[in-house]
Amino acid sequence: MDYQTGFFYLFAAVLLFAGYRVITARNPVHAVLYLMLAFSQASALWLLLKAEFLGITLVLVYLGAVMVLFLFVVMMLDINVDSVRQGFWKHFPLAALLGAFVAAELIAVLWAGFPTVSGSPDAAGVGVNAANYSNTRELGVLLYTEYLYPIEVAAVILLVAMIAAIALTLRQRKDSKAINPSLQVHVRASDRLVVVPMGATQKAVPAAVESVSAEEGKKP
Repeated sequence: MDYQTGFFYLFAAVLLFAGYRVITARNPVHAVLYLMLAFSQASALWLLLKAEFLGITLVLVYLGAVMVLFLFVVMMLDINVDSVRQGFWKHFPLAALLGAFVAAELIAVLWAGFPTVSGSPDAAGVGVNAANYSNTRELGVLLYTEYLYPIEVAAVILLVAMIAAIALTLRQRKDSKAINPSLQVHVRASDRLVVVPMGATQKAVPAAVESVSAEEGKKP
């Protein structure tokens, strides 16, 4: 077994462990951290497969932006873990059945798409890449030629989802406090300060007490 195979098994084992801990961790913050670990191991597997662009994109987009945002959102939310975990074992059989069905579909697709081959790479139909071969360039040419319309459709769907999210969060609430800038500009000093006349609040001091305090002040 060469070193690449050893690294593959190492990254795959850590990825499986991190994915298991994502769904079993009791603390939501820990679950997000395990998900970040899973993404980092998946990026390492992409690098082993010589798909550098996908690996770097996974690190920059998901680890550098999306997962950090998820982490801050989870830390700011007050999540009641006990209420979320209610009914877990009740729905576990159905969830396990659906998971086994999805796993069977993935195995069937991978088995048909990547059949077991033996021999040299040329016999398997995989040619040796040239020295000036660029995985990023080939991926860009493929995306913006053959898959141009699907990318545009996905971009429109993401734009509609972003506009819908903004529209749903910009509703008027009773507990929200808003300030009208036009009222701030046209405000006057008389509107901000009102002088209210008030009577004396200090009680009168008796004359005997004043004389005693004066005598005490004259003493050396």
